[in-house]
Amino acid sequence: MSSMKLHYDVDNTDFTRAGEASSDTKKKLKLMGVSPEVVRKVAISMYEGEINMVIHANGGTIDVTISSDNIVLVLKDEGPGIANIDKAMEAGYSTANENIRSLGFGAGMGLPNMKKYSDEMNVKSEIGVGTTVTITIYNELT
Repeated sequence: MSSMKLHYDVDNTDFTRAGEASSDTKKKLKLMGVSPEVVRKVAISMYEGEINMVIHANGGTIDVTISSDNIVLVLKDEGPGIANIDKAMEAGYSTANENIRSLGFGAGMGLPNMKKYSDEMNVKSEIGVGTTVTITIYNELT
């Protein structure tokens, strides 16, 4: 299998569009014969990242590289950055405002779920510059 690259722009102005990138990737992975468990891990990790970009970071981009060995997601934004990554990785910790919470988002599970459903995850963030999350999920073709 040769590698395939996908690119998505995540718009921060419309919550209803959050999830389009993960849905499209999920559909493509299924068509490629990727195992349901790997598809699930990619879809959950990517969706959580999309939501985080909409809530916290004025949108961003997601680049997906699919190979026979792994699927790598690079989620990059130019938002405010994460002041305390260790704290942000704690389940339930959130900086989302009440308006976001009233919409059913901002429960503080984004980064913890991304970590839970990835095989490797790296978060780099700089205040006032943005955040890049790189997720690797090992591929298992069916």
